[in-house]
Amino acid sequence: MISEPLVFVATSDLAGLTRGKAVARSELLDRVDRGIGWVPTNALITCFDNLGESPYGSLGDLLLIPDVNTEVMVDFEDGTRPENFVIGNIVNLDRTPWECCTRTHLTSALNRLKSVAGLQLYSAFEHEFQFEEPSENAPANPAFSIQGFDLHADFGEVLFAALSQAGIKPDSFINEFGTDQYELPIGPTQGIHSADQALVFRQLVHACSRRFGQRASFIPIRHFDAVGNGVHIHFSLQDADANPVTYDPNGKHFLSAAAGSFAAGVLKYLPEFLCLTAATEISYQRLTPHRWSSSFNNLGAQDREAAVRICPLTSTSNKVAARQFNLEYRAADATASPYLALAALVHAGVQGIEEGLRTPNATTEDLSLFDKTTLAGMGIERLPSSLSEALDRFNASPMIEKWFGKVFCEVYTNHKKAELKILESLTFEEKCTMYGRVF
Repeated sequence: MISEPLVFVATSDLAGLTRGKAVARSELLDRVDRGIGWVPTNALITCFDNLGESPYGSLGDLLLIPDVNTEVMVDFEDGTRPENFVIGNIVNLDRTPWECCTRTHLTSALNRLKSVAGLQLYSAFEHEFQFEEPSENAPANPAFSIQGFDLHADFGEVLFAALSQAGIKPDSFINEFGTDQYELPIGPTQGIHSADQALVFRQLVHACSRRFGQRASFIPIRHFDAVGNGVHIHFSLQDADANPVTYDPNGKHFLSAAAGSFAAGVLKYLPEFLCLTAATEISYQRLTPHRWSSSFNNLGAQDREAAVRICPLTSTSNKVAARQFNLEYRAADATASPYLALAALVHAGVQGIEEGLRTPNATTEDLSLFDKTTLAGMGIERLPSSLSEALDRFNASPMIEKWFGKVFCEVYTNHKKAELKILESLTFEEKCTMYGRVF
């Protein structure tokens, strides 16, 4: 049968989904010059495919410009069509950046980090995901067990190979604590490539699971009492020559002054940008105490309930420690665009550097036992407990508008309000079902 190979030109949208258009592969380089037509109001398409109130209406035109350096071509060698896509930027017709392009927002944040502090970000996204709920007669897969590994080992091996073909270094394949839950950390990389790799990772997990006749889901939480699926963003700072500058053997918690200020900025502004990293209504059930996620804007030393965790060192060599040392942001999940999540993190961190904030104290207590007054005295507060509350904090923040622009904030808010509108009359379990069909 005659056919023309197609390549999908992808963008990570405000719903945390990968949308775009496919073009003839033979035209890809030409499309770098002339682009692919896009529409402003597409930004208002929610994860449920309803539209939020749009400031654009039916007016306007944009271009989706492929970045050929991001092309992914993974051949599973099983007779199926290879996975072939490339990530793009959305621009105005005059090629100026569009105000709601998520990838452009991350580029802007990274440029700000370089301009203000002469630094670059080195980071990696660590995803948790689950296979569809197993039947009653399905074999047990106890957490971290060899039985659980064996159950999906073939999938893990294919995913390892697919990621390697895509230029991503897989670390390990883990049978996690939740039912049919797995995790596959990937190696860190510089700047925007980290968010690009997060997008690619999510697509390849779905592609691999389809080839096994299964469906993997990144849903934040499957039902009210379930173990959640988070995204942990590991990050550190480098100078212009890619030398690590996060570690200081004499610094508080081993953090350099710049890294301490960066972490302080993230924690200070976290309640205001949380809706960009925990982007759905059900995300907030996962962000509750004693779920090994995050409930407060605190720094913790090797504490998996801290919003920002200081990761452990395994070397006594300062040189090796400097390369290894990193922080982990834990108040995120895969319903958020990786570009917006990382952009918020970077903007907040740079703000901390600009304000000269000091390295926070690392908590060791169960913060859920303290009242608001005690927490306030520690410089800590409870994170918003719903998407609506998080959006209120987002819209009340002059700093968020400064970082992302007034139009973006309006569009993002209208987008999320339209998403919430669909859920108004549903129970929590029904909301999980709705989100589970998408993520």
